[in-house]
Amino acid sequence: MGKIVSLANQKGGVGKTTTSINLAACLAVMGKKVLLVDADPQANATSGLGLDINSVNIYDCIIGDVKVSETIVKSPDIKNLWILPSNINLVGAETELSKMEDGHFRLKNALSEVKDQYDYIFIDCSPSLGFTTVNCLVAADSVLIPVQCEYFALEGLGKLLNTVKTVKAKLNPKLDIEGFVLTMYSRTRLANQVAFEVKEHFGHLTFETIIQRNVRLSEAPSFGKPVLLHDAASVGSVNYINLAKEFVKREKRAKE
Repeated sequence: MGKIVSLANQKGGVGKTTTSINLAACLAVMGKKVLLVDADPQANATSGLGLDINSVNIYDCIIGDVKVSETIVKSPDIKNLWILPSNINLVGAETELSKMEDGHFRLKNALSEVKDQYDYIFIDCSPSLGFTTVNCLVAADSVLIPVQCEYFALEGLGKLLNTVKTVKAKLNPKLDIEGFVLTMYSRTRLANQVAFEVKEHFGHLTFETIIQRNVRLSEAPSFGKPVLLHDAASVGSVNYINLAKEFVKREKRAKE
């Protein structure tokens, strides 16, 4: 059975989609079978991997009766990587899911069909704590939280962690915190202070690998590619390769 990891943070612009795309791509290159689920109506993970955002998508799977296996698209550039695409229709899911008796479990039920076909399933959540994001947390085994190295990034963590705690208590008892990934790091006093506080407060849950600000990392989505294929020697590429290696090491330790 594959492990399902939701990448969540209700604050936008923290590197959540960038981390979803590049961590998934690096693990796929390392030989892991990976499915990236785009659960954000903005569909940035879909377009960031060069896919059409107007195809049959996640909305049809969780609101309609379309099977995930019929909706998944293989990455055009990376072996071992598949994507469940999204588009703007997913905005409507917030209202529709709330009216369904099994509304909290629609994504979990949809993914159960394919869960054992992948080593990892990553879900790129929308920047909110609404019904769709709760669906992602209910479907997940763990949640990975990107934290931007800026002051305001710390303010929203409390709300997110309370949501995770509530979902764990009421809807998904097995949900754990996978860890915190520091993103958009630059060598400033503020960034160092934020990094220090996150590590001080969350300890071993904070990944050692830090994602630095990098021009190549910002450029890659406009080419519809992960940074590994855009510029393999860039700082951003090296950062995400190291994050993928650390992720796998943590998984091995957890199973021992």
